[in-house]
Amino acid sequence: MMNILSRGCAAAAALFLFTACSTVPITGRNQFSLVSDGEILSMSATQYRQFISQAQLSRNSSYNARVSQVGRRLAAATNSYLKENGYTDMLSTLSWEFNVVDSKQVNAFCMPGGKIVVYTGLLSLVGNGAHADDELAAVMGHELSHALAKHANERISNQMLLQAGGQILGAAVGSRSATLGALINQTYGIGAQVGVMLPFGRKQEYEADKMGLVLMAIAGYDPRYAVNFWQKMSSSKGGQQVSELMSTHPSDENRIRAINEYLPTALKYYTGKAAPSASPTTTRSTQQQGVRVSDLNRLLKR
Repeated sequence: MMNILSRGCAAAAALFLFTACSTVPITGRNQFSLVSDGEILSMSATQYRQFISQAQLSRNSSYNARVSQVGRRLAAATNSYLKENGYTDMLSTLSWEFNVVDSKQVNAFCMPGGKIVVYTGLLSLVGNGAHADDELAAVMGHELSHALAKHANERISNQMLLQAGGQILGAAVGSRSATLGALINQTYGIGAQVGVMLPFGRKQEYEADKMGLVLMAIAGYDPRYAVNFWQKMSSSKGGQQVSELMSTHPSDENRIRAINEYLPTALKYYTGKAAPSASPTTTRSTQQQGVRVSDLNRLLKR
């Protein structure tokens, strides 16, 4: 009887893990998640509201306008891609919001659901040059891609398996909610290190780079200036203010090399013009950019 039960549990676990798999937009990578969108969106929204209520939001109208404008264009490009490529179910999980926090930290992050925060320290690093918005779009596109790829769901799921040994799958609702809330805190560093996004894994960082390049190009920003941005980030490490965004697994040299390798694909999406409207239904189609989605996915999977 025990063997029968064991085999039944193993089969149920295998079925659960299979049904928990999903596909990352743009790259097509398969991933698994032990948490539903509803769970993580609800809890991350609570954490985000708590963070915003405690943060010192910037009163710099120029900074706020820039972040809002770049954010809206990236959001329009993202929504358009999802709608045109069979991910319409994801649109209901995105409720875009953009805020600027007054802090010397060279930092930015995007929580599940499309809640993007940019720090004034990062905006100072980007500067006001002719291609400052392209560089800002590079970092915002990168952070947005973490949310779009549900990297937090994936990371929290891995932590659940490691820390709880899978027992949380059958835990009571209250216990599960408390555990998930604690893991979201750990993932985003809210509390002990308010607003400091802890590093994702190397695979997730590279994936966010790929996705960000494509999305910024669709939004009308030149993806070649992503290299400029990451070079600035690398140089900033030599000063007193060390960027939190650089405490990631890929080395500066490897990240920039990988971005340069992705550029030919991303540039096929770039026309040098902004999307004709911030409306997610009117962003120019991928066919107008001279590359089929199937071709893009094939190239990005290399």
